[in-house]
Amino acid sequence: MVNSKDLRTKAIVLRRTDYGEADRILQLLTPSGKRSVIARGVRKEKSKLAGGIELFSVSDVLIHAGRSDLGVLTGARLVEYYDALVKDLDLIEQGGALMRAVNHLSEHVDSPEYFEIVCQVFRVMQKHAEDEDGSWKDVLRSWWGLNLLRASGEEVNLRFDTNGEKLVVDGRYYWDEESVAFAPAKAGRVNAEHIKLMRIMQSGPAELALKVKDAGKLMDEVSYVVKCAERATQ
Repeated sequence: MVNSKDLRTKAIVLRRTDYGEADRILQLLTPSGKRSVIARGVRKEKSKLAGGIELFSVSDVLIHAGRSDLGVLTGARLVEYYDALVKDLDLIEQGGALMRAVNHLSEHVDSPEYFEIVCQVFRVMQKHAEDEDGSWKDVLRSWWGLNLLRASGEEVNLRFDTNGEKLVVDGRYYWDEESVAFAPAKAGRVNAEHIKLMRIMQSGPAELALKVKDAGKLMDEVSYVVKCAERATQ
């Protein structure tokens, strides 16, 4: 039975830290934000909690509110395990980078949107893990970069340039790191196709971005813009 001090919610494990002889401190991402909990005895061989707090998974968890901000994990059941991620070193690295980014961002802005962003990334990785063309990984990386920025209140400006003028179809631009915006330039390497792709990424689901024709060919400039925008917020 769930009492008034218990919270049942979906959760993604962002980080696990061994504590004491058999416990773990967990950073959990939930639909309502990040929660810190202790999983007591979880490192013991017969722990009933261990199987429900795998990395790269979504779990149904039960958290008991303690006297401090640290909750107590009293129940955990796997809902979805994205096993393809742990079979590919590149996906392990990408998934780890995503979770570190979310863990860092949530220290400053605890947006409920982070949970859905991470879920979408996991689903796409699971679905496309065996695709021979790996260009989807770069598209996905930029998609989550743009959406994490948006969710944290640092949305990339895809409407106006550094002069306050609307970005135009026949315009060319470069990313001005100082202004954190696009600056018009005749020899700029960013054009309407790049802007269109980034708008789709920033406003639509990850799978939609992957369906954009020739998206992979545009990723050099898009990735550069996203990384610069991320750097500006650090």
